Amino acid sequence: MVEALPPLSREDRDTYGRMGTTMEWFHNNFRNTWKVLYGACSSGKRPANMSIRQFLNTGSEFAYHLTMHHTIEEQHIFPVLAQRMPAFKKELELLTQHKQIHNGLDKFEAYVDDCKAGKRDMRMDELKEIMDSFGTVLWAHLQDEVDQLSVENMRKYWSLDEVRRLPM
Repeated sequence: MVEALPPLSREDRDTYGRMGTTMEWFHNNFRNTWKVLYGACSSGKRPANMSIRQFLNTGSEFAYHLTMHHTIEEQHIFPVLAQRMPAFKKELELLTQHKQIHNGLDKFEAYVDDCKAGKRDMRMDELKEIMDSFGTVLWAHLQDEVDQLSVENMRKYWSLDEVRRLPM
């Protein structure tokens, strides 16, 4: 039987929850941008206030920011967390999800870049098909990381002093 951890003060709960809260903020930005892009692809029309150039730039920014986010995680955050947290070790679920996401994200970015360069016409159904290829794993991943960084999970692996020194 696993012994229950003692209750936390509000301040200690906030300290343990800092990484999860920060990650949730970043992930909500990705979710919101995805919803704009995918919503347009599903309906076959851009939001009324968005030009084709703005739409394509939003796609480029989404790909760039998600790639940068994953690069920072893989180089600076996950190696530290992996010292104690199995989910962050190489070739386990979270890093495997990154690879699956980027298989589709790379195609997404190439498609958007080709449209911006005039090499192809922008077709919402084609972009939706590409987004469908990685959307399910992306959305699961966005939640899985936050769950791993939850207060109760962080408490299993790190002391309060240690969690204060973690990157991010």
